[in-house]
Amino acid sequence: MVRAIVFDVGETLVDETRIWTRWAGRLGVTPLTMLGLIGACAAQDRPLSDAFDAIRPGLDLESEEKAWAAEDPAGLRSGFDRHDLYPDVVPALTTLHAAGLRLVIAGNQPPRALEALRAMDLPVDAIRNSAELGVEKPVPEFFEAVIELAGVPADQITYVGDRLDNDVLPAARAGMTPVLIRRGPWGYLHALRPEAARVRIIDSLAELA
Repeated sequence: MVRAIVFDVGETLVDETRIWTRWAGRLGVTPLTMLGLIGACAAQDRPLSDAFDAIRPGLDLESEEKAWAAEDPAGLRSGFDRHDLYPDVVPALTTLHAAGLRLVIAGNQPPRALEALRAMDLPVDAIRNSAELGVEKPVPEFFEAVIELAGVPADQITYVGDRLDNDVLPAARAGMTPVLIRRGPWGYLHALRPEAARVRIIDSLAELA
């Protein structure tokens, strides 16, 4: 029996299109260029930092973020808000929560993202991220922390994410039921891989109910 569901953030709950479009403007390239490079990273299992390096070799991303914040302190910049949630998120969370399931949001996100998620007042029981937990996916310690947050045994938890490598396969190794959501570049590409046969694939969070 499933008693808890844990959700990744980027491209599971949050549509990151606006984030990458703003980054394109910041770096002086077209949105297509930025999104194309991100897709290439997804296809080749390369880190996202490679997309930035391709546009501006040697870019110090942390310094760029700080400079951006100084220039536009009130803007979203590389962040997100409720408008970036996929349309199925709130209805699905509401239905699942009403059914008595414990819902947890946990992903690799900076502190600012944690604040943004908590400000949305979503119908979930806990929201944590890598910055607060002190560990990042896909290390086992992250998923151990997720199991503790869910408050039930691992075999009663479903973990939903858009990536095989970072999300659902490590969750499966931790004893949870893996679900891959097919959206975002990683979701579509990873759904085509042989390893995807080991997990359930959905196209909408509404399917979880």
